[in-house]
Amino acid sequence: MQTNFTAEQLRDPDMAESNRILRTCVHCGFCTATCPTFALLGDELDSPRGRIYLIKDMLENDRPATAEVVKHVDRCLSCLSCMTTCPSGVNYMHLVDHARRHIQETYERPKTERALRRLLSFLLPHPARFRLALLGASLARPLARFVPGASMTSQRLRAMLKLAPASVPSPSALERPGIHKALGNRRGRVALLTGCAQQVLAPSINDATIRLLTRMGIEVVVTREQGCCGALDHHMGHHDPAMALARANIAAWTEAGDLDGIVVNASGCGTTVKDYGFMFRAEPGDWPAKAERVSTLAMDISEALMKFGYAPTRPAPGLTVAYHSACSLQHGQKITAAPKDLLKRAGFTVKEPAEGHLCCGSAGTYNILQPEIAGQLRDRKLSNLDRTRADLIAAGNIGCLTQLSGGTMPTVHTVELLDWMAGGAEPPAVTRARRKSRPLA
Repeated sequence: MQTNFTAEQLRDPDMAESNRILRTCVHCGFCTATCPTFALLGDELDSPRGRIYLIKDMLENDRPATAEVVKHVDRCLSCLSCMTTCPSGVNYMHLVDHARRHIQETYERPKTERALRRLLSFLLPHPARFRLALLGASLARPLARFVPGASMTSQRLRAMLKLAPASVPSPSALERPGIHKALGNRRGRVALLTGCAQQVLAPSINDATIRLLTRMGIEVVVTREQGCCGALDHHMGHHDPAMALARANIAAWTEAGDLDGIVVNASGCGTTVKDYGFMFRAEPGDWPAKAERVSTLAMDISEALMKFGYAPTRPAPGLTVAYHSACSLQHGQKITAAPKDLLKRAGFTVKEPAEGHLCCGSAGTYNILQPEIAGQLRDRKLSNLDRTRADLIAAGNIGCLTQLSGGTMPTVHTVELLDWMAGGAEPPAVTRARRKSRPLA
């Protein structure tokens, strides 16, 4: 694609990178075939190619974002399926992230939307605040169907209430800052990103991760200063808050001493942590080097288990798992085989749904900000998962698990199944699946 940025514009590192990305695009349109919003809406401007044209025009002419640009960029899930499909290697992720930052800086959203985005930024990255909010939302959850109106504000309010769990789990003691010693001879040492929303919604995921790794002889460090990875703010265009959160993590892990890896068990977070090197490439001092080291050490839990030699200790459970491949894992991190191989190694029969490349509609805060499209994608995904006739759904991302809960099959994180088959406790989702397949007389 031909571009015409000025020399002055190209002095900005983000603009120079966007120029490089735009010049990589050859207009082939392969991306439209795998884009969830184009599949649903059929609008060229709701495809990666269409959004690339809008972003190019906006950035190249250095003009404030318009309502049309905002509408179509906001509809992008950042699922990155287009990057898997693209034969030219267009880094759409970095381009759309730059566009969102530009939108945040140049476009004034309606007051209600500005307030909602500020609220999400205030609550979600902070477990204590999020927990209090969920406690209130869980009480109001039955009232979701009574919220009147078809406005976007009404849709978003209903979506938030429906996504709230019926009850909020108690905090986990294992997630507290400290060192979890390896059992037996120490074979490795890793830091664990305990995350933000996941701590509140499903503390059992971090518990299973710590138990499993320590039984495998891996020492697990939970640093005091770490927190949210910054992805939620980053994808809303909140650059400074996202960088502050990322900077705290980088500092914490840099000071943690020698590490064999930084384990992330929420794939949406993993995609962002692995991108810290890029995000900090133009920061002053030694931040670029520190960030690059963190990105290099970051690994999804499935990568860690493959590296350290996961092995089950229980006999095959006789259960069939429908594996949902989170977009951030298959498209963002290019990890496709490891989770399935681990589940098979643990004795599960693994089935994959049709249209496995399509997003479930979670996408961070997308299922709140774009509830109608997210709901259609959820229904489509659940329908495909149901056709596998599996016993339960496994995935490696808390957002997907939350989005897909409430269907006909229980949902569970992959690491919880692997922990169970290597000596851990049976996950409640497995118990529910067993009861469903063998109902009491």
